[in-house]
Amino acid sequence: MSETRSGGQDRDRDEGGRARNARPRDGLGRPLPYGADGVERQPEGVVRTPGETLAEAQELLDDGMPFHAHEVFEDAWKSASEPGDRALWKGLAQLAVGVTHAARGNARGAESLLRRAADAITPYGSDRPYGIEVGALADWARGAADAIADGSSATAATLDLPRLRSRD
Repeated sequence: MSETRSGGQDRDRDEGGRARNARPRDGLGRPLPYGADGVERQPEGVVRTPGETLAEAQELLDDGMPFHAHEVFEDAWKSASEPGDRALWKGLAQLAVGVTHAARGNARGAESLLRRAADAITPYGSDRPYGIEVGALADWARGAADAIADGSSATAATLDLPRLRSRD
């Protein structure tokens, strides 16, 4: 489905009328010109178990694709039935977006999102929901934000990303 914008350009829409950008994207989620070879996008609206969410997001983070990890966390956030779970997944999505901004060289966005993520997930620290190392992730996010703010680290390549869960 498409809709014509002012200027005569078509806008991609799904069956529900929500905007969907069908442009190809690079590994960090940035739009590429139509017709360019892009990275396959994560399917939207996939309901996964918490374990599947964490495994898929970790693999994407390990592969240098934090934008795609964010989309996996966003699916978990939007499909969670419990408010507490929604807030946790939203915080993890913010962490992945913070890493995405760092990888794109957007220091201000990275710092802001990493701090927001740390604040969002900190309340879960003592519980370790789904085996997530929440305390370590929050500490890492604050440390990364501090390093970005003081100029000692400005890209995801210089950030030593933590594991979402400890290896068993």
